[in-house]
Amino acid sequence: MIYFILGLILFLGAHSVRIFAEDWRTRMIASMGPNGWKSAYSAASIAAFVLLVWGYGQARTVPIVLYAPPPFMRYVTALLVLISFVLLVAAKVPNNHIKAAVGHPMVAGVKLWAFAHLLSNGSLSDVILFGAFLAWAIASFIAARKRDRVAATQYPAGRGAKTAVTVVVGVAAWAIFAFWLHLWLIGVKPLA
Repeated sequence: MIYFILGLILFLGAHSVRIFAEDWRTRMIASMGPNGWKSAYSAASIAAFVLLVWGYGQARTVPIVLYAPPPFMRYVTALLVLISFVLLVAAKVPNNHIKAAVGHPMVAGVKLWAFAHLLSNGSLSDVILFGAFLAWAIASFIAARKRDRVAATQYPAGRGAKTAVTVVVGVAAWAIFAFWLHLWLIGVKPLA
């Protein structure tokens, strides 16, 4: 469990720099240059993610059950994760109504994904993983909205066609992940 916790701390810590150390980040970008910062940040994130995934896999081999969700909860989780996939896609498709309304749909998607998984997973390692991501996403969303207010950020109005593309791609990505990739990558078939 120690590698799992360490990987989680390092991964979420790297992704929390804008929440807790925006001035330091700005200084580092100025001294390293944007590409140097992106390279260092990416290398640290990838290393932490590998440690997190490996540690989580190890922690799952000896599960400590904290609660046993009812079986129907997996369908609630699947529905919420479907919405989170649409939010994740909305972060990348320009000029869609979802991004215009939410502002930071990727972080909102992570928040919903983590919450959804807490509804259907009750082992200690799951609660630590999804609880930590939920706490991070809440803090990140609050910090991002605060930056938006300070900078008076206005998101472009969405267009119907872009929103339709966002929803279609999000649903298709969710279907591929839910029906095939989740079992292959995680070892669990969510809609069995």
